[in-house]
Amino acid sequence: MRTHEVRTYEVWAPAATERVEVEVDGARHPLARDDGRPGWWHGPAPAGDYAFRLDGGRPLPDPRSPRQPHGPDGPSRSVDHAAFRWSRTGWRGRPLPGAVLYELHVGTFTAAGTFDAAAEHLDHLVELGVDFVELLPVCPFPGRHGWGYDGVSLWAVHEPYGGPEGLKRFVDAAHRKGLGVVLDVVHNHLGPSGNHLPAFGPYFTDRHHTPWGSAVNLDAPGSDEVRRYLIGSALAWLRDYRIDGLRLDAVHALADDRAVHFLEELSREVDRLATATNRPLFLVAESDLNSPRTTTPREAGGQGLTAQWSDDFHHALHTALTGESQGYYGDFARAPLAAVARTLTRGFFHDGTWSSFRERSHGRPFPPAHGHRLLGYLQTHDQIGNRALGDRLSPGLSPGRLACGAALVLASPFTPMLFMGEEWGAATPWQYFTDHTDPNLAEAVRQGRRREFAEHGWRADAVPDPQEPATVLRSVLDWTEPGRAPHAELLSWYRTLIRLRRTRPELSDPDLAAVRAEYDEAARWLVLHRGAHRVAVNLGGAPAALPLGGPGREVVASFGACALDGAAVRLGPDSVAVVRL
Repeated sequence: MRTHEVRTYEVWAPAATERVEVEVDGARHPLARDDGRPGWWHGPAPAGDYAFRLDGGRPLPDPRSPRQPHGPDGPSRSVDHAAFRWSRTGWRGRPLPGAVLYELHVGTFTAAGTFDAAAEHLDHLVELGVDFVELLPVCPFPGRHGWGYDGVSLWAVHEPYGGPEGLKRFVDAAHRKGLGVVLDVVHNHLGPSGNHLPAFGPYFTDRHHTPWGSAVNLDAPGSDEVRRYLIGSALAWLRDYRIDGLRLDAVHALADDRAVHFLEELSREVDRLATATNRPLFLVAESDLNSPRTTTPREAGGQGLTAQWSDDFHHALHTALTGESQGYYGDFARAPLAAVARTLTRGFFHDGTWSSFRERSHGRPFPPAHGHRLLGYLQTHDQIGNRALGDRLSPGLSPGRLACGAALVLASPFTPMLFMGEEWGAATPWQYFTDHTDPNLAEAVRQGRRREFAEHGWRADAVPDPQEPATVLRSVLDWTEPGRAPHAELLSWYRTLIRLRRTRPELSDPDLAAVRAEYDEAARWLVLHRGAHRVAVNLGGAPAALPLGGPGREVVASFGACALDGAAVRLGPDSVAVVRL
């Protein structure tokens, strides 16, 4: 990539004591200290693939690298974001409240595993009726295949997916079809392979510890620059790639004792960018804290994020549908329909109550007027992929029971989210897979996963090998399924529910105080009151008459055996109906 162009290189490298050089296409060029910015080095050099050498050490990729064409350990490459020709779509974004999200992993959404291949199925999502596509992380990671949560180079895009241009083409195509794009980003840790940040400066601190080791440095010496690094990365996705929102992974692991928490600072900067670009931008947190402060506006003393995931709702619904009671499902499995009713009407199940899994009380009450600030879901990448076999709900549940779960999600006061393939009851699993190029790391991951599930009674040879190519191949969606039974019927049901949610405002009303749920734990039925509409679900093994609280005027939609009977609706086993009074 030799060129006569000269550009200015800069890097924050306070760990360098004597000199910093930029190496461009094999030639070294010295950088000078920046007197106005402690720890920064800068200087001119020819344009081309580049890396930094600190105190004569080995070449390292740029921490702010916009592209890693040779993988996480190779040299960096600049990207001219202004050169991409965006379509004149008229897309000006849309806010999150009232929307339905669709979680998608680029590498297994199609057999090709690229942005361009994924874009070929956007019409399916339009017909489904969702509003946003949420991409699992796309930062570079070792090898070709992985979930993306071991990513490094937080400003770059995984090359096997299509690199920066591929992501832009996908976003542009989605916007042309009226779909927004959300990107999952990981600020709480970096992958164990290809993470060169510690060589440059104090990006991590031993002041706090996380499940991944030393914490990202958000409050120790040098943390001002680390926070700017993370916030700059977040803003780059929203600005340069025209992403509409970010999902923040495991924010409870962002240890920060400063007066202004990192999340508050990030949300403020995102709001400023939204004002500057005149389009809605939002942040969604994954958090297990059960704290409404995460989504409380900054002016009211909160961190100002738009929404957060609600695992409590998932756990309650999962136990009601499956009967599972191990681990953290235990609290919900004691009375699963009561747990479903509690989350639908109060948001959090644990809102200051005792959590047996944690062996302590947990959470605090959620403000009832803001149900849309919680994401509700039946399945996610975590809740499927972190199981020993990566099994979805579909192999173990009837289509009718899946339809019951879908109705409670899509008629809930929350912001619904689906996981790819859920809408047709995909038979393919979604397993944990990696492609680590370091054989020692690959073996450690393999044995670690086997040990983890051995503690729960699994044989080692029953747990899929994350490094085995067959594991990722099993996880690729089968796009012939939506057109045949029984998948087609379930897909039609999802389309119907999403259409009803859009056309009947009572079914998307986020006011938890307006929601009422009646249930019979022994008979295994639940009726959700949504204004003049009732969502009646029979999970029992026998037909049942479910009370509506008034005479039913019409069955708006149903899945399974259903008949109106005055002020009741008669449902067969594993059947559901939406009734209007």
